[in-house]
Amino acid sequence: MSEEGDFEFGDNVDKAAFEQILDMDEEEEREFSKSIVFGFLEQAEQTFSKMDAAMKDKNLEELSSLGHFLKGSSATLGFTKVKDECEKIQHYGHKKNETGESDEPDEEKCLRLIGESIAEAKRAYEVVNGLMKQFYADA
Repeated sequence: MSEEGDFEFGDNVDKAAFEQILDMDEEEEREFSKSIVFGFLEQAEQTFSKMDAAMKDKNLEELSSLGHFLKGSSATLGFTKVKDECEKIQHYGHKKNETGESDEPDEEKCLRLIGESIAEAKRAYEVVNGLMKQFYADA
């Protein structure tokens, strides 16, 4: 049985946040956290599909909303790189810069930046997906 202390999550996962989810598991069984994590992974794939559709429609408001949605669930699990990119998507969708501190009125630029952030979020998701499959296979 692999303990999470031995598992190397790298910089894609905030270990402290993820361990809070693991603390909700009963004893050595990982069923509760596993259901949350794999539920998130499925939800993320669906959300990325919706983001792709919203990009085709150039729907900034929908992209912002989807970014906000995925930001929250990835933050809860400690999936920091996914969260960070989704936060940028949320801001760009509101025609703000990546930190949300200043306006970015150029919609085409916002869409281009959202496209880059979606690609980064998907890459980070793939890393987290692999890590979680490995972690729960070892558990």
